[in-house]
Amino acid sequence: MDNRTRGQHLKNWFTKLVLDNRPVVSLIIILLVLMILYMFSKVTWIFSPLKDFFDIVGFPIILAGVLYYLLNPLVDKLEKRYQLKRVVSITIIFVVIAILIVAGIVSVIPTIREQLTALIHNWPNYWDTVVDKIDVILKDPRFDDVKKQIDGIGSNTIQSWTKRATDVANNTVTSLGSVLGAITKIFIGIVTMPFILFYLLKDGHDLPQFIAKAVPIKRRSGFIQILSEINTQLSQYIRGQLIVAFFVALMFFVGYLVIGLKFALTLGIAAGFLNLIPYLGSFLAMVPSIVIGAFVSPTMLLKVLIVFVIEQTIEGRFVSPLVLGSNLDIHPVTILVVLLASGQMFGLFGVIFGIPAYAVLKVLFIHGFQILKRTIGGYELDDK
Repeated sequence: MDNRTRGQHLKNWFTKLVLDNRPVVSLIIILLVLMILYMFSKVTWIFSPLKDFFDIVGFPIILAGVLYYLLNPLVDKLEKRYQLKRVVSITIIFVVIAILIVAGIVSVIPTIREQLTALIHNWPNYWDTVVDKIDVILKDPRFDDVKKQIDGIGSNTIQSWTKRATDVANNTVTSLGSVLGAITKIFIGIVTMPFILFYLLKDGHDLPQFIAKAVPIKRRSGFIQILSEINTQLSQYIRGQLIVAFFVALMFFVGYLVIGLKFALTLGIAAGFLNLIPYLGSFLAMVPSIVIGAFVSPTMLLKVLIVFVIEQTIEGRFVSPLVLGSNLDIHPVTILVVLLASGQMFGLFGVIFGIPAYAVLKVLFIHGFQILKRTIGGYELDDK
């Protein structure tokens, strides 16, 4: 057998054993992907310019994207129902938002500033009074074991915060530059965000087709479908969370106003912002309200708890189902796990954007798994 025949037999053997074996091909692809990821981890310096770029433009782009999902339906409605040009609709909305911002700065901001200043000034007194009341209750012999545990937790907490305060004090001078840099980035982001938002609202509908030009023609329809599903997931989540947060802030504000709790406006707005953290936000927002209520009187504390129960009932039974529905189809346990993991890895940014990021990855995983099933085979019975 000559070398040419031997080479042909070897080629046929390799093709039959490896290339025609779908599980082996899939394992080779996975191995290559892992090798590529490993190589990327060794040359992270290549991506430093990209990191610096997104560090500068990331904030205005994300903020503009959030507002895009909130305002785009209104722009579409003005364009279709009233036959207004898209640029005119966007301009009208921008003018109305500018008027509302000016009105808020003139009327609401001074009140929030006064309440926030008074709350910060009086908070140590509120906290110490509540701790003293709890201490009186725990002096009952029946609570000795509980008191020891609370004292231990309190001691550890004080030591931890003391250490953090010391570190902050030691690093104040070195951190001043980074603080000023962060303030500068926020200011630049707020200034540039309206321009990005304008062009997103104007040309956002054409963005999927523009991106799809980088994909082969026979793959474009599937790629556009993936982008459409991602867009649907993001729009439903972001728009829904913002609307629910608004109603949560309104319900807490009205509830606290009715029962006569101090700082009702500030506490209501804080509850709305914290509600952007799924499942945990409302409970975090209740901490200052409970402390203030307990400081005033047991009756006020009871009223605060009643407001919380009423708000949670209305939000859980009516507001969230009507606004959010079950479009994301994410189990509550999964949401908690994602929140904990993303918060640990990316801090507050991860807590706020962990769920929409998971929704996007879920869409990509589902489509990727469908491709893998068609490649490997053997899943036909599951699809029936």
